[in-house]
Amino acid sequence: MSEWKWTLIANHDTLTEGPVWDGSGLLYNECAAHTTFRWDPKTNENTVWRENTGAANGQTFDRQGQLFVCESDAHRVTKVDPKNPNADPTIISDAFGGETLNWPNDIAVDQQGRVYFTDPNYSQNPNNLEHESVYMAEHTFGGNWNTTRVTFDTHKPNGVLLSIDQKTLFVADTPNGPNKPKRLLAYPVNDDGTLGDHQVLHDFGRGRSIDGMTLTSSGAILASAGSASLGPGPMIYEFEPSGRVVRTHPAPADNPTNCTYGGPSLGTLFVTFAGGEVYQVDGTNHTGQLAYPQRRF
Repeated sequence: MSEWKWTLIANHDTLTEGPVWDGSGLLYNECAAHTTFRWDPKTNENTVWRENTGAANGQTFDRQGQLFVCESDAHRVTKVDPKNPNADPTIISDAFGGETLNWPNDIAVDQQGRVYFTDPNYSQNPNNLEHESVYMAEHTFGGNWNTTRVTFDTHKPNGVLLSIDQKTLFVADTPNGPNKPKRLLAYPVNDDGTLGDHQVLHDFGRGRSIDGMTLTSSGAILASAGSASLGPGPMIYEFEPSGRVVRTHPAPADNPTNCTYGGPSLGTLFVTFAGGEVYQVDGTNHTGQLAYPQRRF
């Protein structure tokens, strides 16, 4: 098997997150700068794509190419118009039970258009809600969105990902502190979009566990995890859907935050980092499984 080739394509001052491939370029967020950038592989240039993002973090396209975004500091999940990204977005969810959301972090959309998002608190401020949970936002016939809490056992949910068959929701439960449980969880998805009882797929022990995840066309999970300060170091984990670790790949920078596939055939992996770096990775021997855009041969 060939070795992965890491190429630095961007280097910002603060944490980058939420990489998504838009069909011809990479969108990603510099969260603290409240800015979304776009990298163009033809010119190898990064330009400002969206400003005043509410400290946007995780983001994803649905099957129709609509962009859904977790705006952490704005305490909301929105739908952004890719053709006019600086226009006011559509608010998908900004409260639960009459209370403001915590800090929405990562997001996945199923084939029916149901939006799953995590709502942890990694800030120094008190929680807005008494719990840190995963939610499902569902579009109603009246044009509104209804938000339902779907986990009741998470400590600090972070990355979220749907399996290829849409029957499982993978959740990275990533609380701070060495003695808190850091695990990759798998929840069965019920017909109505709610979740059943979780199964623990992997326990990271005391080390830094998963931040973000992406899916390959074979159903494998690639996850950004680890740090230089504790455990085996920063790396990309390859998991089978069962949770078995197939292999790990050391990362060239500390604290990888998220990853996604892109490129014309969805064969290039992109990884963001807490230090502001963004890398392109070739030679992974995988292709991505994305709702949008579909793989082109």
